[in-house]
Amino acid sequence: MVTAAQPLAHPLSVRHLGPNWYATVMGTAVVATAGASLPSHVPGLRGVLVGVWALSLVLLLVLLAGRAAHWNRHRDQARAHLLDPATAPFYGCLAMALLAVGGGALTVGRDLIGLRAAVALDAVLFTAGTVTGLAAAVAVPYLMAVRHRVEPGQATPVWLLPLVAPMVSAAVGPLLVPHLPPGQAQETLLFVCFALFGLSLLATLVMLPLVFARSLTGGPLPLALTPTLFLVLGPLGQSTTAVGAFADVAPGVVPEPYSEGFGALAVLYGVPVMGFALLWFCLAAAHVLRARRHGMRFSMTWWSFTFPVGTCVTGAEALARHTGLVAYAGPAVVLFTVLVAAWGTAVVGTARGLLRGELLAGPGPVPAAPRPVTVRTTSGAVR
Repeated sequence: MVTAAQPLAHPLSVRHLGPNWYATVMGTAVVATAGASLPSHVPGLRGVLVGVWALSLVLLLVLLAGRAAHWNRHRDQARAHLLDPATAPFYGCLAMALLAVGGGALTVGRDLIGLRAAVALDAVLFTAGTVTGLAAAVAVPYLMAVRHRVEPGQATPVWLLPLVAPMVSAAVGPLLVPHLPPGQAQETLLFVCFALFGLSLLATLVMLPLVFARSLTGGPLPLALTPTLFLVLGPLGQSTTAVGAFADVAPGVVPEPYSEGFGALAVLYGVPVMGFALLWFCLAAAHVLRARRHGMRFSMTWWSFTFPVGTCVTGAEALARHTGLVAYAGPAVVLFTVLVAAWGTAVVGTARGLLRGELLAGPGPVPAAPRPVTVRTTSGAVR
């Protein structure tokens, strides 16, 4: 027996505005930052990227206001999000949204707001994003252990989200190093970012085998969750971007031989990790093509195609800088093209879903016998 269909939500309703919506900010900001470091220069591209970054800033402000209203008016639903193992990991997206917009301020946003304002904005967002990311990296796994009662067979790439947030801090933090006083301040920030890199990397290495084993032994993910396979690219591309950023700023900040060590790490770590990223990209793409053939429709999980792919663009760009190889410059351009196409598709789908009132509606009717191609969450935030 199926319950009556729930009426669609008003497009401005915030009751079901979950933390997963911060993925729209992340996916938009990464288009700007990834495009800014492309090895090829397209006339007029810089201006477009500045506009995209400005859009990500506006989206961030709107979502911060919307989520504040959500917590103020719908505390029951906010608590349901925290207690839902399918939704709680998305709290890592808040931290990454703050960090992505902050890093974009120094990368391209300074053309619009000026260097001094960009440094100030990045400093505020980097601090807030790092603190939020560390809190999510501790709180979400704790809730999963003591409240959520999840099983290994329920593992999805979404579990990686709170663990990747400190890696984003590690990747964007070095942008602030040149703007600090020389000496202790610069060196401290660089090593803090290096520590965040290690924290996130080791936590990811613990979690990733669960996700990989689930994909091999548990069958394909539900159709709506299939795009989240691309989330695995996030820690791979972002960590490669981070070690490249360390190598960019290390000379003159840390003494030898550590400065040269960072340069060696950028290549010796980045090359094999990006190789695995290529393998996972092909595997995830195959799953997505299968899901499309089986009727996968647009949902907010399609934003998983944006930020993770963007980190692979910046990772390839970092390798191109530190190796001088066209073999990495070319793929960076190709991946950026994929990123732009994915972002455009996600934007159109999101706008259409908002206008129809579908994306902010509550959970739909639940059939008596759940089918393996559908997915439900207690909060309805992942749709």
